[in-house]
Amino acid sequence: MRHCINCCIHLIPDNAHKQKVGCRGGLQHSQQVCPTCRGENKILFRVDSKQMNLLAVLEVRTEGNENWGGFLRFKKGKRCSLIFGLIIMTLVMASYILSGAHQELLISSPFHYGSFPNNPSLMDGENPSDMKEHHYQPSVNNISYMKDYPSIKLIINSITARIEFTTRKLPVLQDLKRQELHMFSVIPNKFLPNSKSPCWYEEFSGRNTTDPYLTNSYVLYSKRFRSTFDTLRKAFWGHLSHVHGKHFRLRCLPHFYIIGQPKCGTTDLYDRLRLHPEVKFSAIKEPHWWTRKRFGIVRLRDGLRDRYPVEDYLDLFDLAAHQIHQGLQASSAKEQGKMNQIIIGEASASTMWDNNAWTFFYDNSTDGEPPFLTQDFIHAFQPDAKLIVMLRDPVERLYSDYLYFASSNKSADDFHEKVTEALQLFENCMLDYSLRACVYNNTLNNAMPVRLQVGLYAVYLLDWLTVFNKEQFLILRLEDHASNVKYTMHRVFHFLNLGPLSEKQEALMTKSPASNVRRPEDRNLGPMWPVTQKILRDFYGPFNARLAQVLADEAFAWKAP
Repeated sequence: MRHCINCCIHLIPDNAHKQKVGCRGGLQHSQQVCPTCRGENKILFRVDSKQMNLLAVLEVRTEGNENWGGFLRFKKGKRCSLIFGLIIMTLVMASYILSGAHQELLISSPFHYGSFPNNPSLMDGENPSDMKEHHYQPSVNNISYMKDYPSIKLIINSITARIEFTTRKLPVLQDLKRQELHMFSVIPNKFLPNSKSPCWYEEFSGRNTTDPYLTNSYVLYSKRFRSTFDTLRKAFWGHLSHVHGKHFRLRCLPHFYIIGQPKCGTTDLYDRLRLHPEVKFSAIKEPHWWTRKRFGIVRLRDGLRDRYPVEDYLDLFDLAAHQIHQGLQASSAKEQGKMNQIIIGEASASTMWDNNAWTFFYDNSTDGEPPFLTQDFIHAFQPDAKLIVMLRDPVERLYSDYLYFASSNKSADDFHEKVTEALQLFENCMLDYSLRACVYNNTLNNAMPVRLQVGLYAVYLLDWLTVFNKEQFLILRLEDHASNVKYTMHRVFHFLNLGPLSEKQEALMTKSPASNVRRPEDRNLGPMWPVTQKILRDFYGPFNARLAQVLADEAFAWKAP
């Protein structure tokens, strides 16, 4: 009776079956033919980006008629070897099944590479202190991408060498009026003195049977806004002012704007701030009128539609205007000139950075830079507007942005490849144009597979500071807001000169769960590769340093610990 246990593990490239390590044991040794070349039991894995075959063969062969009782006749050492082999095979197969995302067995390399500075991925509106630390395992793909780092670093160095923060030339008021004649004909130069929000009365010529929102483009192009406008219709007729047989409606613009940035916690700030009784927002959280809708942009890839007139934008503040109107009427009967305390806000996260439409409507300048920016027009009407900006580490912002907007095939691998492609495109632009021209280049922004440009906070803020004073800005960090919501909200209240809240109101505002957090399916994808993070830190580093310098706060440099 002969028993033979053969255990062979081969690490063999696809095209060369050369390295073999085997162990044989049994009462009698016999030469066994390795089944590698017959393609049996092959499991794929990768080492240094090369696909390899892991062949795990465990053979328990009995010659002659044997039953399971023979197992008991093994020596104790042989039984242990067999059991150990079965356990190893079970673990290997379980690993193979669980790694179905790539349909390959991912085996961490035993080699340890130097760690890169990193922070845990911060979920939008999530408290960093509550988050579990991410422990990055050495990944096969991360090791592979490390080989590409020197070439990508050359691209980043090329970009960095060409960074120049220049002061833009401001347009004159007459040029702005020529570009937006209708807007300047609707919005007056002066507003009511007893309203904190910029409001004015205008005549309404419609009849009682007239639908005041019949032609509003927000209703025509989006079904989800129709219920909102149904509410506006019901309230409209009861809030008109009647003077000498004429009807007048109160029109208002926002007193303050939350202007950016996307995936930086603006939704959470909006949801908390609107709980304050003195704050009223537009009927739609993000109208995107200044940056997109006034140009007829719903989705840029879908082309241009009819432009949304400024009246459609003003309609969004009618509910707030109704309350202000009621307050003005009540105060006029009691105290003439008493200031109405209600302030109106607007929270389009595109306002700070998105100027993609300029190439379609404004004459191109010789240097490729836009002659007019969104802030030019806002300042023309509201030179005293207050502006709130919420920012976060641009590296983490980009990954959050990718997870939120990517529709399929999301992974750390895909993100890395898209980042690399975007950097190459950005460098190509910088070889021929200025930094500002590339940041506002519509063609480049649409070509980049990730929105790399949105994280260049210093470029946008410096351009806003050419028209507004620094005191008109409140610049916040999501990291600070997530760790101490109460402190952040008190800063906002002070900035907007809002009245105090009761303990119950404040508790409701500060203890509410965070808004617009990362989806569970995106969270399960895990963090970006450490090498991708290092690449992005290298890219954003000079811009963060400039931002920290402008704000005189090193926290905005987001230096790795």
